[in-house]
Amino acid sequence: MSKTTPEQASKIAQEYYNISAEASKLDGYVDENFLLKTASGEKFILKISSEEDGEQQDFQLQILKHLSEKKLDVSLSEVVPNKAGNPLTPLEKSSTARILSWLPGRLWVTVNPKTESLRNSLGDAAGSLTNALQDFKHPAAHRNLDWDLANSAWTSKHSNRFSGRQKEIVQHFQNRFAEIQKEYGTLPKSIVHADVNDYNILVSDDLRNPKVSALIDFGDAVFTQTVNDLAIVLAYAAMNLPDPLTAALEVVKGYNKHYKLSENELQCLYTLVGMRLVTTVTSASLKKEEFPDEEYFVISEKPAWDLLEKWFQVNENFAYYSFRNTCGYPAHPLEKKFETWAKKNQISLKTMFPTIASQKVVNLDMSVGSTLLGNLSEYNDPEVSEFKLKQFQKHHPQTILLNGYLETRPFYTTAAFKSEGNNGPQYRTVHLGTDFWVPAQTPVHAPFEGVVKIIHHNNYDKDYGPMLILEHVFEGEKFFSLYGHLTLSSLDILKVGQTVKQGDLIAYIGAPNENGNWAPHLHFQLILDLLENNENFNGVALPSKVEVWKSICPDPNFIFEEELETVETKNSEEKMIRFRKEHLGKGLSLSYDKPLHIVRGEGVYLIDIEGRKYLDTVNNVNHVGHQHPKVVAAGQRQMAVLNTNTRYLHEEIIAYAEALLKKLPPHLSVIHIVNSGSEANELALRMAKTVTGKKDVLAIEVGYHGNTNAVMDVSSYKFEGKGGFPKPETTHILPLPDSFRGKYIGENCGIDYANHAAEIIQNLEVEGKEIAGFIGETMISCGGQIVPPKNYFKEIYKHVREAGGICIADEVQTGFGRMGKTFWAFELYDVQPDIVTMGKPAGNGHPLAVVACTKEVAEKFNTGMEYFNTFGGNPVSCAIGRTVLEVIEEEDLQQNALEVGSFLIAELKKLQKQFPIIGDVRGEGLFLGFELNDSEKNPLPEHASYLANRMKQLGILMSIDGPEHNVLKIKPPMVFSKENAEELLYRLHTVFGEDFMVPSF
Repeated sequence: MSKTTPEQASKIAQEYYNISAEASKLDGYVDENFLLKTASGEKFILKISSEEDGEQQDFQLQILKHLSEKKLDVSLSEVVPNKAGNPLTPLEKSSTARILSWLPGRLWVTVNPKTESLRNSLGDAAGSLTNALQDFKHPAAHRNLDWDLANSAWTSKHSNRFSGRQKEIVQHFQNRFAEIQKEYGTLPKSIVHADVNDYNILVSDDLRNPKVSALIDFGDAVFTQTVNDLAIVLAYAAMNLPDPLTAALEVVKGYNKHYKLSENELQCLYTLVGMRLVTTVTSASLKKEEFPDEEYFVISEKPAWDLLEKWFQVNENFAYYSFRNTCGYPAHPLEKKFETWAKKNQISLKTMFPTIASQKVVNLDMSVGSTLLGNLSEYNDPEVSEFKLKQFQKHHPQTILLNGYLETRPFYTTAAFKSEGNNGPQYRTVHLGTDFWVPAQTPVHAPFEGVVKIIHHNNYDKDYGPMLILEHVFEGEKFFSLYGHLTLSSLDILKVGQTVKQGDLIAYIGAPNENGNWAPHLHFQLILDLLENNENFNGVALPSKVEVWKSICPDPNFIFEEELETVETKNSEEKMIRFRKEHLGKGLSLSYDKPLHIVRGEGVYLIDIEGRKYLDTVNNVNHVGHQHPKVVAAGQRQMAVLNTNTRYLHEEIIAYAEALLKKLPPHLSVIHIVNSGSEANELALRMAKTVTGKKDVLAIEVGYHGNTNAVMDVSSYKFEGKGGFPKPETTHILPLPDSFRGKYIGENCGIDYANHAAEIIQNLEVEGKEIAGFIGETMISCGGQIVPPKNYFKEIYKHVREAGGICIADEVQTGFGRMGKTFWAFELYDVQPDIVTMGKPAGNGHPLAVVACTKEVAEKFNTGMEYFNTFGGNPVSCAIGRTVLEVIEEEDLQQNALEVGSFLIAELKKLQKQFPIIGDVRGEGLFLGFELNDSEKNPLPEHASYLANRMKQLGILMSIDGPEHNVLKIKPPMVFSKENAEELLYRLHTVFGEDFMVPSF
């Protein structure tokens, strides 16, 4: 068939179909394809085929006709008849034309990101198509195609085109395909699409919640094993992802709703996916020689090789069990059979531990949220852990302590258990065995007769130590028992292949120096399939894979007679949300579209109920890091001794006041200790009004100072926001000093903004009023991480003081070294406030706040009315506050804020050049923000919301602020490192590249 030009294609459309359109060439493997676009914007597809393929063209037309009568989850092209009313048009040079309706949408290959819901949608679409074709027949479907998976053995004669690792992988799948032929040949057959690839899938234009909208091109439709169609879908849906098996399962889930996959089909599926990829890379290798200048023929080669390598690394049996689980079968085929046998053949724990005198079993809670474990410094110390266990044992005498089966634990949230998932970092945190916390050197005896399968010293794995695996038989089937954290001497007790009887000595419990540095215990695990792992079988699993793993590794408690005392089950997330809505304050909100269930904090991370770590860029409250061990210990020590009010002498309040005063300028020499930032600002306002005898206060637009009455009255962010109230008469709001998008812009606009203070003061004087003072966040947080112009505060303070007012600097968000260059934000502006308020960071999350003022303000405030605060200044709070200051110094966190903040600002500005949606980047130290705008500086709140929620999915917590809700704030714990910053930037780059984040500029 000769080549057709776009001009000739336009003539064909006009002459035979009366369609006046401009034609442009589209890629095609067999047919010549053209896009026809009319002057009115209507679109069609013109396909020109060889006349010899007439039967195949009829086949494709009949498929579309058949499917037009079915109810599908997707759209399909319609045939456009020619002027004579026929679907096919004979052309010169032995070719035939046909025109199909154009389907709107984006090609799958161009969509970013491809989410779980989109892959579910693809499964729905492909499954509904497969199901709809079950009763379709056509003689042309019975043809011999190289791309028919049933014929993919042809690739074997070309395996020598590859070498090394590539050849190993290709031949592996070719060999497996040959081995499954007997079973594969019995699988159901039907006519299938056979080419649902990333260029034949159309996705809706809804960028936030896209769905598969259409499937196109039936040129490879063939009568073959039905499951081949799914294998082909998976081979493309799992490309360019770190975890292809999870992606495949998301497709299978949707597909199985329409076409119920049999166990035999699922058993072949892994190999068939591999063979589709082998066919792709083999064909690409051949086509590169035949058509060296045609990119179309090799367009999938690189992603196919990448996926083939990852797919090869997936254990075939594990993939099969995962497919089974997704399709509603027990993941492991022997799961139920083993459970029944185990419950009929239970043993006493005395069989395994005959030397331990115990009357019952008690379950320990070592889950992620366990308070027994304490913080990282405690549970990582075997001596502390062993001491806690002994104390627990004292309260539970004559017991065996055990725990762990399917328990999500914090121990496994380290880099050793971390991998990259399709939505950012993931951790193997779910424990697959049961731990028996018994003394070191306790002998362990075989629970059942068996043969020694593996003896292994995990000397490269510091978390495990020596390990033993026995092989047993139940009703003609195999299962295995694993014993971990043993003594080194246990390696010499048995030999591989040796038979052991029930009750035989097999090992001893190791001490910390030989068992992986743990408190002494036995890790005991039952296994139905070793998954070809003869050295270091998984003892922990990803939470997302737990349903499969618990089928492979049944509950060890099945085999024991003893009744366990279990840990109390926690409320489900749905129950907690429901309770909050019904019984907690109605204004209490939850972050993110899908709320997080957080149970632990460590440094810069918050950790959820499944052990997933989220990099926290939001919580400036935990100033020196979540649950900093030194701060926690200081509070625990003092709380155990004394916690009372300030009417008694105590050294802690003196020590804290002295330490804090060293960080303040000399003129701020008196402090009042309170419990919250709200209370601090409330007291500061009361001081200003008492000292001046006036009531009127200047405050900044979109400022926020707390949740009590007086501070709400000066918090424009609240009273002018949703559900707010009229501005109080005594409150006077100054425009937000935003030099990027505010009333005045540019570096030298501070005077213009400050002049509003002078104007308000003058107007009040005309009314016979004077101001009590000015309160302002030195950097406006809820206003959008606004950095006021450099001369703004000097001018404001000048106008206020000339009017006899008091200047209050709200440092609740910005103090304690966060600015990097200075310890307090007001120091950046070279001003001396009369009162400074502090909150959140002072106690690292403990309710502690401070008001620092001049001696003159303190003396005038002392009217004879005592200011007393029951909890403010108590010894526990002061011990914690003092320790926070010590940690800031010892860990040089102010310098860290300067260095990491400077790095972040510079890198964010580089991102800004690449992604113009970033309208402005601003801040100091680790108090940063960037806002999202279009080319006219209009705010993009929907994009900000999308970004925050997508970053959460990728393991980064971000929050939105600003009056237009378009500013992303970055104010993490001060231990936020350059490595953390690089992770944040990497994920931001990922999300900024996604379709939704590219507005029209």
